[in-house]
Amino acid sequence: MTNLASNLAATTRAHAGRVAVRVGDAAMTYRELDEASARVAGLLRERGLKPGDRAGIMLPNVAEFPVVYYGVLRAGGVAVPMSPLLKEREVAYYLGDSGAGRIFAWHAFADQARGGAGQVNAEPIVVDLAGFWDLLASAAPDYQVADWDNDDTAVILYTSGTTGQPKGAELTHGNLTSNTEVVRDIVRARPEDVIFGGLPLFHAFGQTAGLNLAVASGACLALLPRFDSEHALRIIAGHRVTVFEGVPTMYLALLHRPDRAEFDTSALRMCISGGAALPVEVLRGFEEAFGCQVLEGYGLSETSPVASFNHPDRERKPGSIGTQIRGVQMRVVDKEDQEVPQGEVGEIVIRGPNVMKGYWQRPEATAEAIRDGWFHTGDLARVGSDGYFFIVGRKKDLIIRGGYNVYPSEIEELLYQHPAVAEVAVIGVPHPALGQEVGAAVTLKTGAAITAEALREYVKALVAAYKYPRHLWIVEEMPKGPSGKILKREIAIPADLLER
Repeated sequence: MTNLASNLAATTRAHAGRVAVRVGDAAMTYRELDEASARVAGLLRERGLKPGDRAGIMLPNVAEFPVVYYGVLRAGGVAVPMSPLLKEREVAYYLGDSGAGRIFAWHAFADQARGGAGQVNAEPIVVDLAGFWDLLASAAPDYQVADWDNDDTAVILYTSGTTGQPKGAELTHGNLTSNTEVVRDIVRARPEDVIFGGLPLFHAFGQTAGLNLAVASGACLALLPRFDSEHALRIIAGHRVTVFEGVPTMYLALLHRPDRAEFDTSALRMCISGGAALPVEVLRGFEEAFGCQVLEGYGLSETSPVASFNHPDRERKPGSIGTQIRGVQMRVVDKEDQEVPQGEVGEIVIRGPNVMKGYWQRPEATAEAIRDGWFHTGDLARVGSDGYFFIVGRKKDLIIRGGYNVYPSEIEELLYQHPAVAEVAVIGVPHPALGQEVGAAVTLKTGAAITAEALREYVKALVAAYKYPRHLWIVEEMPKGPSGKILKREIAIPADLLER
């Protein structure tokens, strides 16, 4: 039998009294999590859920998320995790596209969920601090774990497409189970660990490397419903967090806190980063400030998500996404899907037990993405003779200036090395003659004062003439997604640049 929920049942048998989830001062043991998820399974079966039926989960990082998530899987359903910030129109799309017959929605966002559910005749189940638990108390617990095969779908994760509607990546029980096991080995997770749960659980990174890792290891997941650096440091210090997981903007935020030394973060033994390239300057600064090694990895929703990592027992290369994980193959190929020579740039393709079944009900998109068994990521990288991969950017983010390729990550790394710079995003600005010009949006560190012209000159002195950002502007803050990733597509290019 393969069912991701069987990890919860097994851990409960071994560690029933250990704390599974913490939110602030509240704690839930594995015994309590197991029973509550069994009651969700019982409730769903009472309400007619059949094997393979989809159920939406629109919850923030609260204890009820794992309760519902494992309850849906336990009952034989397919979980469709969704951002709690979705609006009515988006909720209707996710539910309608996946065919989900019901949605568990956090009370603070219930109006949007109800409105969206109403448009597609789905049943909304409001999750609040009193009524929801009364509802579960009235349901008979069903401790059975549905019997599935490796290639049966467990979760549909919607990817935020830059063009067109989001597509649902079908991740199987085998995908998620194998990826969780590999991450457990990399992190060397054990029951005594406290894992920081600041990554959104409705994302692949937070789900696999946070929730599923903790449950498979018998560890405690210390949840933070909405990331901010002060609360994060309070959790790390107060709950004695041993494993921190974050995206680069989280590392930046913690590093830039002037009061960080007031928090006791000495329990940290490992930090992992993913979601976007972690600037080397940030990695080194964080390790120096917090005395904890950061291992950088790489993956996508479609790869469950982890595909490569800097492994703890091998050489770590700052700036690299490491080497492929156990059982997974990665290559760098050209437009004809031929492997490029070492050191040259091409697209990363991935094959292995972590690669999704396909895009939900989109055979054409699936056939385009997975060719000859290889998933085409859209990410550009080069690989050295030692097998370490270095990301240079997204295919769609590549800037082509007058026929020359400019990789945003190279320019971003240089700007991050400037002492006044907090965050950077390098993007293409339309140009009538060159096609694109190099642009850079920059936020400054608190108290820093420098002009855009001075920053432009700083980069100009370090790179070829076609690479430096002729357009550089300073902004108050960057647009970010729920996981804290900078959303380049939402960066506003100053109007005067577009008029030239």
